[in-house]
Amino acid sequence: MSSPTIDTTTVLSLLSTLAILLAAYTLSIYYLPAHTTTKKVRFLFIWHAFDALIHFILEGSYLYNCFFSFLPLTPSSSSHPAPVSAYLPPNVHFLGRQDRLYGAEYGTSPFSALWREYAKADARWQGSDLTVISLELLTVFAAGPVAVWICRCLSRGGGGLGSAWFWMVVLATGELYGGFMTFMPEWLSGSPNLDTSNFMYKWVYLFFFNTIWVWIPLWILYEAYGRITMALNQQEAGSSVKKQA
Repeated sequence: MSSPTIDTTTVLSLLSTLAILLAAYTLSIYYLPAHTTTKKVRFLFIWHAFDALIHFILEGSYLYNCFFSFLPLTPSSSSHPAPVSAYLPPNVHFLGRQDRLYGAEYGTSPFSALWREYAKADARWQGSDLTVISLELLTVFAAGPVAVWICRCLSRGGGGLGSAWFWMVVLATGELYGGFMTFMPEWLSGSPNLDTSNFMYKWVYLFFFNTIWVWIPLWILYEAYGRITMALNQQEAGSSVKKQA
């Protein structure tokens, strides 16, 4: 079993997630009433604020690297063929550009370094894997705004909670589908891009930072199921009483 390389980039990458969580908590203090907000509503607000910030800041930076960080390629020759992307099928080029290789691997920003750090566990995130990019486009431009809308509904309280639960179901379902489509292609192909050779890469980067988007959405769906069935049962019971009267 190999040992992970823990350096300044590793520490800053982990601290960035903690900073986003603290920002989400701060937003809950600002937008939710202190004395009338239940612990469950506060948790849901913090989770969705955290979710939105992760999507916009971290995963948004991943997309930026995919589209704007690249290595220019010189024309190939028989003696010196041009490099090809390890994350694309043969003869497939991201954005149709045969003269560039895209991804965080070629970026110079702190966010490029952050994704190169995570790529120690899942190499696809330093290049231009088409499945990952497609999922992240949905995550950043669809899931992120939905998470913000949920926070707004929760902050309104009262009638806003019904709308919040509907969109929480939509978002939780999308998060679970996104996780499935992120890892299932890897598992079906023998996980060639995953490094599970040490504790940090396997249990912190891959397991912890991905399964929190499994357990919490599953819990939200469980809670929503209970609320929806209870409301419908009460509605059916009321309708039966009216018919009998």
